[in-house]
Amino acid sequence: MGNKSFLIFVVEDNEWYNKLLVHSLSLNPDFEIQTFFNGKDLLNALHQKPDVITLDYRLPDINGGEILKKIKSFNENIEVLIISEQDDIETAVDLLKTGAYDYFVKSKDIKEKLINTVSHIKKNAHLKTRINSLQKEVQGKYTFEKSIIGDSPALKKVFELMNKAVQTNINVTISGETGTGKEVVSKAIHYNSPRKDNPFVAINMAAIPSELIESELFGHEKGAFTGAATRRIGKFEEAKGGTLFLDEIGEMDMNFQAKLLRVLQEKEITRVGGNKVINIDCRIIIATNRNLQEDVKNGKFREDLYYRLIGLPIHLPALRERGQDILLLAKFFIDNFCKDNKLNTKTISENARKKLLNYHWPGNIRELKSIVELAAVMSPDHEITAESITLATTNALSDILTEELTLREYNRRIVNLYMEQYNSDTKLVADKLNIGQTTVYRLLKENKEQE
Repeated sequence: MGNKSFLIFVVEDNEWYNKLLVHSLSLNPDFEIQTFFNGKDLLNALHQKPDVITLDYRLPDINGGEILKKIKSFNENIEVLIISEQDDIETAVDLLKTGAYDYFVKSKDIKEKLINTVSHIKKNAHLKTRINSLQKEVQGKYTFEKSIIGDSPALKKVFELMNKAVQTNINVTISGETGTGKEVVSKAIHYNSPRKDNPFVAINMAAIPSELIESELFGHEKGAFTGAATRRIGKFEEAKGGTLFLDEIGEMDMNFQAKLLRVLQEKEITRVGGNKVINIDCRIIIATNRNLQEDVKNGKFREDLYYRLIGLPIHLPALRERGQDILLLAKFFIDNFCKDNKLNTKTISENARKKLLNYHWPGNIRELKSIVELAAVMSPDHEITAESITLATTNALSDILTEELTLREYNRRIVNLYMEQYNSDTKLVADKLNIGQTTVYRLLKENKEQE
């Protein structure tokens, strides 16, 4: 909270009791106290933004309940402690429902209770300020420009769809190969949407055993099953007002799909072992590296659930389809790695750039990050050379052959692979492939035109 004093308004029409409360709270040098004897003066001073108000329930001009409503209407973050002569449980419950932080009955021992409560509020206020600061930091981190690096035509199409996604609460389906950045895109959508101040909750459906997935998403009550020692809040409740990100949705157990469909239709859940119906309010973003439409055709994914989830589809291009973005990302990862590890800034040599551009990148962005960080360690001076870059070439050809491409596309990919493997020596590549050197040049030219 910095150096800002913690401002407390004491509202009490009894002069002696007013002085008692002010004296008690003034024992803490961090507290700044202002005192009032009626509701009107208090309401006129709310612009000073007090942190806490101790409010006498029976004031000469305005009822305490009415003042509480006006305070909360002005600023719901002001904590109000009601102090009353009457030990009236029904009134206390009503005031707490209206937004009062606590209810005290006037007594001789109120001093200790009051100081402890206000101190607790101050501590929570400090934590809330820190959380808000971290939230703003996270939101800044996930602006489109900072979180997603690149300006290739393929990526610009993704940006266009993301901009549409942030304007509404429509569900979003993010597809793409492993390592293309699906969770990064989902966070960027959340932190640029109206839900940005509420939680972003992620869960990997493939990582949760089928027998535990219901408890993970819906929560459970104490004693619901062996090992359920306490009540647990599920991911749907955690994501209240925010976004629930379901990664690898295609791996979801078929038996659970029907339960998820009902939850999405009814917008309510019941914890495992419980009877209470709980309304849910969260945006759903799903991600998959599978073709869900094919899974629907093959009976591996429910068609009704597919149409309930699909919303706005966003397909992330593979890294090999993003051309010069490879170099932008490589530079971004290298700069960050050098900064974090107190290394001198390193540039990428021309041969290293060619090597990165010619590689197939089966592991996409995740693989690129790993490889260039290792290269930053292995390079002896200020420049990362081709020799510093170690690529996994053993399975690269088999990875290429798993895709459905035209013969010309296969030829171009294979020439790229060999160029990377033999340090861009076109004569050696031509010899290895038993083709003319002019054919190698032609295929390389076609690759350049495709970027």
